[in-house]
Amino acid sequence: MNATTIALPSILKLKIDLTDDQFFQMCQQNRDYRFERTASGELLIMSPTGSDTGRRNVKITTQLDIWNSDTNLGEVFDSSTGFILPNGAERSPDASWIKIERWNALTPEQQEKFAPICPDFVVELRSPSDSLKDLQEKMQEYIENGAQLGWLIDRKNKRVEIYRPGEDVEILNNPTSLSGENVLPGFALNLQQIM
Repeated sequence: MNATTIALPSILKLKIDLTDDQFFQMCQQNRDYRFERTASGELLIMSPTGSDTGRRNVKITTQLDIWNSDTNLGEVFDSSTGFILPNGAERSPDASWIKIERWNALTPEQQEKFAPICPDFVVELRSPSDSLKDLQEKMQEYIENGAQLGWLIDRKNKRVEIYRPGEDVEILNNPTSLSGENVLPGFALNLQQIM
């Protein structure tokens, strides 16, 4: 018997009408998949992250969490965390951070599900199968919905795109570290094991 290989896209897009609660329940019942939903309600089903990308994601989140544990300025979230943005999109950045006063302003019920808030800081780490254009659009969406700083780490091209409100995207070629600027005071991400 010959085996047949079926090539599927890295992101499957479907138009399904779901309430926020239905979407949350679907995500909880299908934890082996990654889901997001666009502002127009399009459901995005993504394959799990490859091992190498997952390993690099942990290094980002760990560095961010160590800094945050020292400063107690906010809360750190990993790639499995969903947020409902002001435009209605439900997104899961690879790493994110929210100022403590903004997080504490949410009710316990809001914190328990997909919090209705855009993180102050977001990171997307491009995996080999990710579309750069899609990630750039997602980064712009974060900024348009309230993020104060965003990093798109593109290992394939050995560059980082830095997103800030009201500014052009800054591109750094093959950087060794990134500054958290005034959003994450004193934080510097070491990129040596990530890029």
